Parts: sequence; structure tokens; C-alpha cells
Amino acid sequence: DPLDGTTNFLHGIPHFAISIAAMETDTQGRRSIIAGTVFDPVKNEFFFAERGKGAYLNGRRLRVSGRRMMADALFGTGIPFLGRGDEDDHAAFLKQLGNIMAISSGVRRNGAAALDLAWVAAGRLDGFWEKGLSLWDIAAGVLLIREAGGFVSDFASRDKALDSGDVVAGNPAIHGDLIKRLRV
Repeated sequence: DPLDGTTNFLHGIPHFAISIAAMETDTQGRRSIIAGTVFDPVKNEFFFAERGKGAYLNGRRLRVSGRRMMADALFGTGIPFLGRGDEDDHAAFLKQLGNIMAISSGVRRNGAAALDLAWVAAGRLDGFWEKGLSLWDIAAGVLLIREAGGFVSDFASRDKALDSGDVVAGNPAIHGDLIKRLRV
């Protein structure tokens, strides 16, 4: 994604990033991410991961957070655009948001999914969820989180986030509980 968080950029909000991922497809058509990077030009933060070699921020090894309790966890999400999608999607999101807000230390909507996923890899956010994202929004972040020791799935706990664009990410202690609480 040449500019993830375009609306933030256009409004002068300093939360946007450049996200690039390299992928390969096997003979059965399954895609896998080889390398990914998310660059935050405002903070001069360069997140990088290579499959099997870890995730890094400006050369420092990353690990997802070690928080184990939802009550201590801070989450990121994206809010569906009104007028794009159906009303059931918006009602379901509001239920999900209420479920997570009721048992966590907070939820943030920052407006740049690639950067939010990088923040999960860095342990700044404990988890993230959003539906309907594009592959270019999530590919680098998915690898960053996995290489930092976290889990990424779709809302049914399957390894289908890259195909569906529906993402639930978190550290190993929180990911499963986050999935359960997002079921509405």
C-alpha cells in the first residue's frame, strides 16, 4: 500500500504508513508472505519481517505483548464506513465494540490498519480486529505479527485473513479470547 491511512494524511493526522510485502504462490495456488515492511515516515520507524527470521523495528527485535488478561489489554480496530455495506454489518460491529470495551483497558481506531498491525507486532497494541481490508493493507502486518510471536486469523480462527480481508490479531494469550468475544 503506497499510503495506508490516506484520510489521516489528507487531514494532517500523523498516523499513516507505507506498507510493502513480497509474496509467493505455490503450485496449489496458496499464497504465503516472504517479507514485509511498514514504514512510518512521521516517527521514522521502519518495521521489517522476513519469514523465519523474525520481526524488527529499526533493527531491534520485536515481540508481541505478554499481557494475558483482557482487562489489561489495549486493542485497535477499524470502523466500517456508513453507506458502504449493509446495516447488519454496522450493528454487528457496534456489538463487537461494546463487548471488547466492556472487558478491556480500551479500544483505539487509528485509521491505518498496516501501522496498527505493526503496533501489535511491537506490543503497543495487544490485539486488532477489522473486516473487509485489502490484501495490501494487511500482508506486511500479518507477517510482522507472526514473526513477533503473535497469531493472525479470520473471525472463525482460520488462516484465511489474507483471502478474506477479515483480520483478528493478537498475542497468543489473548487471541482466542478476542475471537470468542467478537462472535455476535
